[in-house]
Amino acid sequence: MDNPLALYPRSHYAGILKPELPAGANALARSRLWRVPIHVAIAVLASVAIARGWLPWPLVPVASLVIGTSFACLTFVAHEALHGGIVRNKRVQYLVGWFGFVPFLVSPRLWIAWHNRDHHANTQLADDPDCYATLVRYKARASTRFSVDAFSLGGRRWRGALSLILGFTVQAADQLFSSRAVTARERKLAMVESAGAVVMWGVVAALVGFVPFLFVYVLPVLIANACVMAFILTNHSLSPRLSINDPLIGGLSVTTTRLVEWLTLGFGYHVEHHLFPAMSMRHAPALRTLVRARWPERYQSMPLVTALGKLHRSGRVYKDDTTLFDPMTGREYETLMPG
Repeated sequence: MDNPLALYPRSHYAGILKPELPAGANALARSRLWRVPIHVAIAVLASVAIARGWLPWPLVPVASLVIGTSFACLTFVAHEALHGGIVRNKRVQYLVGWFGFVPFLVSPRLWIAWHNRDHHANTQLADDPDCYATLVRYKARASTRFSVDAFSLGGRRWRGALSLILGFTVQAADQLFSSRAVTARERKLAMVESAGAVVMWGVVAALVGFVPFLFVYVLPVLIANACVMAFILTNHSLSPRLSINDPLIGGLSVTTTRLVEWLTLGFGYHVEHHLFPAMSMRHAPALRTLVRARWPERYQSMPLVTALGKLHRSGRVYKDDTTLFDPMTGREYETLMPG
């Protein structure tokens, strides 16, 4: 049995698990491609119903909720597709990525660099673009202090909900200009693609009018942000900072209802995803069984609602690798640890 306090790279776990994976564990989940036209059709139909006045006003926010849910579902499909879990063809992957990220004005090109190349290679390390700041960085940068104090989920401050409803869009815009993983050429192309998304939504606004646009796009994208960020924030933000990219120590899997798991394509199986990023999470339950049998003291999982509650009650600055700190109250909290 591995030392529960030691850190091991992904290759350590993958080398042990690969011979034990069930047959077909690396099979593509091609049927998930059908979710793209289904969710696009749902969003378009609901948008037309709002713009044409087919719905009584009390049902318009409900239609916005449906659109926002479809936006979020498309993002989960795009995430898996761009990792290669649904289809191998790069052009099809990119097309699915465009549909999945266009509500957030995100270029698939940026996502591949920021998420696939940078985040997965540096999870919870000093260079992880998705990791919250250290206390040293918090003290040194006014922008970091503003972000943590005004928007971050933590310290029992309810304004932290802003990081849920705005977080993905805001972080994507920041990464568009600041990501180290993007080459100069990729950044220019990503900016063009994001500008194209802005133009597309501008055309939609012109076609449907100002007030309908609030319910066709603005409210739905806030809802989609909340759906996506609820998972993104709980994936790693309770975990310690690391010196070695250890998927079991640096990540958290969250459990949900079967319906939510189906809609999100098993995105809550996040430890499993970091062990085998190119594997469709359709196969995650079998992988989870293997991981829990091998490393029961290292594997970390909890219900999504519980994880969100822990985020709300803890700090978002790392005083050290295993201590979360709330600068506004001075309170300290332990990160998740094995055992």
